[in-house]
Amino acid sequence: MKKIIFTTILALLIAMSDFSQTTSTTTTDYFGNEKTTYTNEYGQTVGTSTTTTDYFGDEQTTYSDEYGQTKGTSTTTTDYFGDQHTTYSNEYGQTKASATTTTDYFGDEQTTYTNDRGQNTGSSTKTTDYFGDDHTTYTDERGNTTGTSKTTTDYFGNETTTYDDD
Repeated sequence: MKKIIFTTILALLIAMSDFSQTTSTTTTDYFGNEKTTYTNEYGQTVGTSTTTTDYFGDEQTTYSDEYGQTKGTSTTTTDYFGDQHTTYSNEYGQTKASATTTTDYFGDEQTTYTNDRGQNTGSSTKTTDYFGDDHTTYTDERGNTTGTSKTTTDYFGNETTTYDDD
């Protein structure tokens, strides 16, 4: 569930980024809270996000820029069928986008992104290979591929994701 949110947010960050390659590193603390650091192709930190999970399994994420100023939040809930619904808000609390993620029988995930008016703005498809690495392809509202990402997890459960523009 956290990987879906993570991938969704990073897809949005990639769409707004001028960098040809962005990397993120996620660490998880004892309580299950995640801290993600985003770096550009030069190794400079361009932002962070912190995700916490409540008693019901809903996730709240706060996004900050390289100076630590909050730039937005997201809230993810999971319905009875296991589909995830995420709402993104800016620093003023205004809803700006949403995403809905469904998982098929094989564990592949399809996410559809919409803007604040409910219009489709793109999608992503995530598959997992034999080694447990996640491969995600991002497309725009017309179905054109706009980027890809690969997420690997180390022995300690820390994730590293590399994003490439197309």
